[in-house]
Amino acid sequence: KAAKEHSIPEDLDKVLENKVMETVSGLYYIKMSVVEMMCLDGADTEGIVSKSVSSHSDLIPGVYEGGLKIWECTFDLIDYFSEAKIQFTNKTVLDLGCGAGLLGIVALRGKAEKVHFQDYNSTVIDEITLPNTVANCTNKGSRMGSGDNRTTSKPPSKRPRNAECLPDVLTKCRFFSGEWSEVSRLLLSSNKPFSKYDIILTSETIYNPDYYSALHDTLAQLLDKNGRVYLASKAHYFGVGGGIYLFEKFIEGRNVFRTSIVKIIDKGLQRCIMEMAFKDSS
Repeated sequence: KAAKEHSIPEDLDKVLENKVMETVSGLYYIKMSVVEMMCLDGADTEGIVSKSVSSHSDLIPGVYEGGLKIWECTFDLIDYFSEAKIQFTNKTVLDLGCGAGLLGIVALRGKAEKVHFQDYNSTVIDEITLPNTVANCTNKGSRMGSGDNRTTSKPPSKRPRNAECLPDVLTKCRFFSGEWSEVSRLLLSSNKPFSKYDIILTSETIYNPDYYSALHDTLAQLLDKNGRVYLASKAHYFGVGGGIYLFEKFIEGRNVFRTSIVKIIDKGLQRCIMEMAFKDSS
């Protein structure tokens, strides 16, 4: 699937038009069911919502990769950031397979210098990631980087008032859709200045072993030589076959990264957080 950069619309009020907001972990996000209804009314040029509904599936390989849903490991990773005191200040960050974009938004709040968002589907970027980023920047503009990420606040009105704090924060963001290898190629061959990422965040992207090679190569191409990847995943994905231990084995075989499982969550299905760095990094 070809890569494309999505521009940030000038009229930011329009981005949040007809959107209904909810809050979780102190972050605003678009109510998915409303987006799905709008998509069924024609806002979805890729047709991923109707295909997902008709096939009763949150994943259709090569068509739709689950970005309309917030998967539970996202919250595991957000919790880990505060537990491990991960510093985003002045870092360049990529939220890979971003879906709702919550990981990248947390990095923005943590005063990251640049945050880029990538999802397989362009509908997800336009209808979910971008609006979520705008909503969090608009209403939190003056408090970016502060506050407990567990607090919740009233959802914004449809037309956020203090949009004047947005441009500063949004100039730090870029949004991409398309396959990992294509997005990687677009970034590395672009005329725009590009520096490799200090931190790459990714959650629930290793469910399908068929994608391991593309994911590994993308991380290897885009991570700064002393950068870190934080990856959240279930120990095993039933029905698709992937999981953290299988991916760990795959990474070992390639001999490019060192990995360590920094947290195991044993509630329900076992879930893990893995940190990756280049073997020769400091």
